Parts: sequence; structure tokens; C-alpha cells
Amino acid sequence: MDFMTALEIIISASLLSAAPLIFTALGGVFSERSGVVNIGLEGLMIIGAFTSIVFNLTFSKTLGAWTPWIALVVAMLVSGIFALIHALATISFRADQTVSGIAINFLALGLAMFLIKKIYGKGQTDTITEYFRQVNIPGLSHIPIIGPLLFKGITYPSYLALIVAFIVWYILFKTPFGLRLRAVGEHPMAADTMGINVIKMRYMAVFLSGIFGGIGGAIYAQSITLNFSQSTISGQGYMALAAMIFGKWNPLGAMGAALFFGFAQSLSIIGNSIPYLKDIPSVFLLIAPYVLTILALAGFIGRADAPKASGIPYIKGER
Repeated sequence: MDFMTALEIIISASLLSAAPLIFTALGGVFSERSGVVNIGLEGLMIIGAFTSIVFNLTFSKTLGAWTPWIALVVAMLVSGIFALIHALATISFRADQTVSGIAINFLALGLAMFLIKKIYGKGQTDTITEYFRQVNIPGLSHIPIIGPLLFKGITYPSYLALIVAFIVWYILFKTPFGLRLRAVGEHPMAADTMGINVIKMRYMAVFLSGIFGGIGGAIYAQSITLNFSQSTISGQGYMALAAMIFGKWNPLGAMGAALFFGFAQSLSIIGNSIPYLKDIPSVFLLIAPYVLTILALAGFIGRADAPKASGIPYIKGER
């Protein structure tokens, strides 16, 4: 295997691993930019993965090749609704946001595994037959050097994740909605004075975090694991949370961090097949993504400041 072939495999695997992290991290950006800490991204991914796999197995014979895309939409909606539990607890009842997020993670896994055992009578689902396959983009994949690297063996959700990251950046920093959302997360009292409904904006942001988390979970389950079990989403949500912090609550920064973590994950998966890495003990490749996550959160790259009102419940009229 020559260098270019190895590079093609690494880039393809990195984008495949990064796509779920990008979507989930973008959801976290929406929530925390509004002032609501969302540790529950792992749980939102679990619900998205569970919903997509169950829907896929149920309707694959009817919907054919469209099944994974429709399953993604269904997972997006279900996870968005599930995220409203976190919104209700933290925004309306002013519960501790970190505790609520952790509870969401436990609730999601427990509920999903209970339903899996009820539906299928075992601890995991069957393997899906309709999933997001790696494709070669016609024409573009034949461009010298760039083509094989960026347009060969890539899934469509990987491209979609990159495009959506730029769209979310534009929404947050170039639209009135984004300005209101950021104002609510920085100075909720000032935003309220200007006529912005702080409670409504925060509910919308948490709902959006559920939507994006559901997309991330659905993509991961339908492109990497191809089934659902207790270990399907194992730390992915926390890595997305780390990518969001690593990216300093900026959609493009979160995308870059997710690509970095996706690269680390890809090495743990395909490292043994790469000539330059096969001599490295597999245990080091397996722990690499988590070591890099710890280093990033420890401030190895630089200090990241959360929105000023993040984690602070808002009570209308209280200064």
C-alpha cells in the first residue's frame, strides 16, 4: 500500500467518523449559546440511533434505498421531542442543568434497551441492510490527487455535515435569530428588556440540540455500527461535547475539532491496516481518541470561555 492509498483510506474513515460528531456538536452549540448546558448529547444520540435502527428494520422492505434518509428524519424529530424533557427540567423547573443532562443520558440508554428487549426479545437488534454507503462522486472522483482524497469512498452525510456547519455558523452570526440566541446566552435580562422571549428562545435552542443530536446518532448507527445495542453509542456524545468546547462554541470551530477527533477515531479502527501504523500496539490506537479529548478539554490548545449565562437559570424579572 503506497502513501496516497493510505491517505485516501484515512481521510475517508476520518470523515465517516467525524460526521456524527459534527452534527451533535452543532446541536450542543445551539443549546449552550442560549445559556443551557447540555451534557445530555450522549442521550440524544442514543435516542437517534435507536429510533433510526428500529425504523430502518421495520420499513426497509417498503422504502428501499430511501430508508436510511427517512429514518434519519424520524430520529431527528423523536430526539428533538426527547430533548424537551431537558428543556422542561432546566428552563421551566430550573433544575441543575448538569444533573439533568446526566439524567437524560441514563434515561435514554435505559429506555432504549428496555424497548429493544420488548420488541426483539434480545439485547440488540438485527443488522440493517439499507444504510449510508460509501460512494464515489461521478466526475469529481477522477480529479488528479484531490479527487481520490475528497470524493472517493465518502458517504453523503459526511458532505452534508460539512455544509450544515457553515449554514449554522451563518445563522448564528449573520441572522437576527442568531443574534437573539446569543444575546439570551450572554445577557438574558438585557435581551428580555429588548422584547426577546428568553424562555421561548431557550426552548427552541434545546429542541434544536435534540434534532442535531438525533441526526448524529442516526448517522452513526446507519453508517458505522449498522445495528443498535448497549454499546452502539459509547462516548460519542461526550466527544461531541468536547468538540463543541474545543471549538469554543463556534460552529466552524466545533466542526474542526470534530474532524480532529474523527481522525483519531479512524486511526483506532483502520490503524492495523495502514503500513505506517500497523506496528503500533492496537491498545494505543484504541485509546488515542479519548486521550486527545482529555488533552483538548484540559486546555492543551487554549482556554475556552462559555457564554456568560450558560448554566444559569433565568427567572423573569429577577436581576
